[in-house]
Amino acid sequence: MSARLLAAARRVLHLALDAHRDDPARTRWLRGQLDRLDEPLRVAVAGKVKAGKSTLVNALVGERVAPTDAGECTKVVTWYRDGRVPRVVMQPKDGPPIPLPVDRRDGALVIDLVDWPAQALRAATLIDTPGVFSTSEAVGRRTLAFLDPEDEKPTEADAVIYLMRHLHATDAAFLESFRDRAVARATSVNTVAVISRADEIAGGRVDAMFSARHIAQRYRGEPTLRALCQNVVAVSGLIAETGRTLRQSEFAALAELAREPKETLDAELLTVARFLKGGDRVVREGLLARFGIFGIRLSTSLLRQGSNSAAALAGELIARSGLAELERVLHTQFAERRDLLKARSALLAVDAVLSPAHRAGPLGRELERILAGAHEFVELRQLAALRSGSVGLPKPVAAEAERLLGDAGTAVPVRLGLPPDVPPHEIRRAAFAALERWQRFAENPMFTRAATDVCRVVVRTCEAMLVGMAQAAPLRAGPR
Repeated sequence: MSARLLAAARRVLHLALDAHRDDPARTRWLRGQLDRLDEPLRVAVAGKVKAGKSTLVNALVGERVAPTDAGECTKVVTWYRDGRVPRVVMQPKDGPPIPLPVDRRDGALVIDLVDWPAQALRAATLIDTPGVFSTSEAVGRRTLAFLDPEDEKPTEADAVIYLMRHLHATDAAFLESFRDRAVARATSVNTVAVISRADEIAGGRVDAMFSARHIAQRYRGEPTLRALCQNVVAVSGLIAETGRTLRQSEFAALAELAREPKETLDAELLTVARFLKGGDRVVREGLLARFGIFGIRLSTSLLRQGSNSAAALAGELIARSGLAELERVLHTQFAERRDLLKARSALLAVDAVLSPAHRAGPLGRELERILAGAHEFVELRQLAALRSGSVGLPKPVAAEAERLLGDAGTAVPVRLGLPPDVPPHEIRRAAFAALERWQRFAENPMFTRAATDVCRVVVRTCEAMLVGMAQAAPLRAGPR
């Protein structure tokens, strides 16, 4: 379905280009939006100062491309996209792009546009943003201007990963400021929240990530946050980054620590000061910068349990960091919705530049028809209503409605709550059963008007799944 919506968005962009051919500025803007349809998803990483944005970017890319430090590092919006060779380009507000030298120091890239050969960047361009509520008002405004432009044009990002230490009122206010109100009627489909620096929860104990996951699970049920983001995941960006970029020298230093008596090392790891006094200060400062106290505790524990190589330790660190869960969420919530998110960005762009005359003409009517009638957007509106708790459906019924509308992913088996390897005839049987069940719900006289509207949209979704399966099934010919 989303492929047809993307084609419709492309057609509207061409119509808008033709309508504004005498306006060079709008023509350039619209051509850029047309080119954007064929690019990877643009995913912005946002959050307060020192939330761990650059560290998470490094973990997702698998290399230390974004600068990190104890102070505020990211002061401009920086794009990381896939490239054939490493390249750094600064884009001034006025004038042509300026190439910059590619420089690495201590394994980290010293850099606004970075081309970097990386598998992760083929599916999504990552955009590292300055910290909101920065100590420098001008720096903080750059992120606000990027995600919520004052000229009413849509943001350059298709989706957002928002990092927070915990749900603070300022985080909720920021999420509210840039959620879409035009195409998807205040839906949260393009935002995922991350409890960052999760390893620091519970005093950095070895079980800190378990506590962080419980907090993330509780947040998923918070009506306020459910209305503002699609999912909540707990991630230790530092452990994920270190696992992805672990060096043999670091493994050797950790192995030496693990050979110390457990009681001795546990006492040293009670505080940073004690740890630094317990051995070679330079080596231990390097380990603290790369792993943190939690990472050293976890790594030495894993080494004692049998992670006897750098590759084995790196794999365990990544597995325990929460990165794999975040990547799974990004795949189901963003990558599977690529066409929908791209179409949404394109239609917002056309809507932002339409002149009053064109808005009242055929182009405006076509745009309005797509925005109001495309089933994908209707699904998003109803999904947002369900997630905000404003629709009075019984809890189990509402949970099934959310799943069928694509809350957990848009693949047909996922919508139906089936494993991915279920035979086609079982998928069809489940889809028919869901259709009949929701047709009955739609006729329930005890449901409110809002609940009935949701039921009818779910019925349409079930019908679309069955039509899609019928069209995809190979035609069988032969003697009867």
